[in-house]
Amino acid sequence: MEASVRAFFERYERLFRKSLGGAMDADEIADLYASEFLAASPAGVTTGRNDERLKQVMAEGYARYRAMGTKDMRIRNVRISPLDDLHCVAHVAWRATYARMDRADVTIDFDVHYFVQTLEGGPKVFGWVSGDEQALLRQHGIV
Repeated sequence: MEASVRAFFERYERLFRKSLGGAMDADEIADLYASEFLAASPAGVTTGRNDERLKQVMAEGYARYRAMGTKDMRIRNVRISPLDDLHCVAHVAWRATYARMDRADVTIDFDVHYFVQTLEGGPKVFGWVSGDEQALLRQHGIV
């Protein structure tokens, strides 16, 4: 499981960076997620479906990242905590770089914890837990 989940997050990073560049492939992005998923952050817990609405929300999200100056997103580390033979939590340490017109680029490190299920079709994210993204962006003067 570990090798397939690591390869999955290499793909996840590659698609994220491609989408930041404006070349998002909605079907490839949707393929990263299970048919239903949940997200938890200080803003609350939400659920969603892997449907056309997800593709629209993802496109809007990448446009928002570009508008705030996000120029790169890289994985610093992936640590995997197996739950059973089919499920794990992937603790992903990210590094985001933001272009600033009036000063040097800003780099922010943050973590997201992804719940991953590996079935015949390969790993899929069925949930994630993240910190307070808006507070972190405000702290660094991004928003």
